[in-house]
Formats: sequence, structure tokens, C-alpha cells
Amino acid sequence: MSDLYRLQKNMMAWLTEKNEAIVKPDIVDTGEVNKVSVEQRLAVYGNAYGYRLIDALSDNYPAVHTLMGDDDFYEMTYAYMAAHPSSHFSLRYFGHKLEEFLSEYEKSEKGLPIYTEMARFEWSLRNAFDAKNTKPLTLESLQEIPVERWGELKFQFHPSVSRVDLEWNTPQLWAAIDEGADPIAPEKLEHPYAWLLWRKELLNYYRSLDIDEAYSLDAAIQGSDFSSLCEGVCEWIDEEHAPARVAGFLSQWINDELLVEIKLD
Repeated sequence: MSDLYRLQKNMMAWLTEKNEAIVKPDIVDTGEVNKVSVEQRLAVYGNAYGYRLIDALSDNYPAVHTLMGDDDFYEMTYAYMAAHPSSHFSLRYFGHKLEEFLSEYEKSEKGLPIYTEMARFEWSLRNAFDAKNTKPLTLESLQEIPVERWGELKFQFHPSVSRVDLEWNTPQLWAAIDEGADPIAPEKLEHPYAWLLWRKELLNYYRSLDIDEAYSLDAAIQGSDFSSLCEGVCEWIDEEHAPARVAGFLSQWINDELLVEIKLD
């Protein structure tokens, strides 16, 4: 092990675990120069590191931060740091396990289920914004396909597209916080609602889905063709109107720039 690697490893151990392996002989005593102890000088870096991670987590999860309040959010962040130390060179990925962490943290007296769901929603928005940019499909491309072959159509979705099922008024809470509007109370819904999230150009979008569109979207993402989607939605509408219903979904998906390619078997 090189001296530089050992020094870096020991410094990270101090920052994340307060391991004192770096104290001697790597940190030089300043003696009478400024009379600041080794421990005090290391604490400056340790505290700064913690505050930087708090800032990174707050940047990715501003609504979670708002719902918790400063004190509880800071306390939670330090607990999260201990459970999931930052391991990527970019702080953008520091919070990738927060939903999983909060699902356990919420069982404590400090937690509420809304925290976990808000973390899922905000991380989905972050992933949508950062997803690779891909040219969307146009309605003209779909119209070039002979109608008699529509049953074979399969679809490729934009990398930013994701689906979540939410049991709370999470999107409304997030919007109120994001817009700086008057706060609203978390509310548990009678049943989960399906939501779609995606990016169009440089803006994130989200909307709720009817149950048959949620089914169709999930099935299409998994590789089902147009014919299978029509059969599936017959659980909610009659067979005669199923093709028109699914065609309506396709038109909306193309308008929303959710689709990037159509394929024929």
C-alpha cells in the first residue's frame, strides 16, 4: 500500500467513522504556533464533510427536508451517513438509498410513512431530469405503419419515464413546497394512485393515471405489443372499444414525448 493511498484511506476513515488511525504520525503538531490541537483541526474537516453531505441530501430531497424540519433532517442525515457512507465521486448519488433507509427509520418515533414516499417521488424526479436525452417519436412515424400491422407494435420509452404508486397526497405536497405555497397537511388516501413521471425537453412532468392506462403503460414498458394491450384493457372496457382506447393512450404518450421508437415483430 502506497503512503498516499494509506493517508487517503485513513482520512476517509476519520471523516466517516472518527477512526483515529490518521492522528499519528500523519498529522503534525503545530506546537506553540497556534495552539490548535490535532483533534480540533481534524474536527474542522470532519464537520465540514458532514455539512457538505447534509447539503447534498437536502439538494436531492428538498421536500423531505421541509417535511422533517431542520433538526430532524440533520439527525436523520447523520444516521443515513453511518448506514450508507458516500462511495461515489459525485455527491449526486449520495441519496440513492434514502427511500430504503427511511422505510426502516419511519418505524421509529421520529418517522412518518410520508417521508419514505416523498423520497421515492423526489428521487424519481431527479432520475428523470438526469436521464439520457433521446429524440422522441413523432405521430407521423406511427401513421406510417399500416393499420393491419398495429397489433404487432411494440414500444421503446424515453429513459426518463418511470412509474410509481403513491398512497399519500405526495405530489400535491411536493408542488406546494416547490412553489413556496401555504403548507398542506400529509393525507393518507383511500387507495394507492398510479403516477407517471418523465422529462420533456428540460422540464420534469408528472401526472396521475387511470387504472387502464397504468396497466397499459406498465405492460408496454415490459414489452407487450398493441394487441396484448387491447386484450388487457378489456378488464375495464368492452372489446369493441379497446383498440380505440389504447390508440388514445399511444397518441397521448407521443404527445408527451414518452416514446422514442416503435418496433414490429
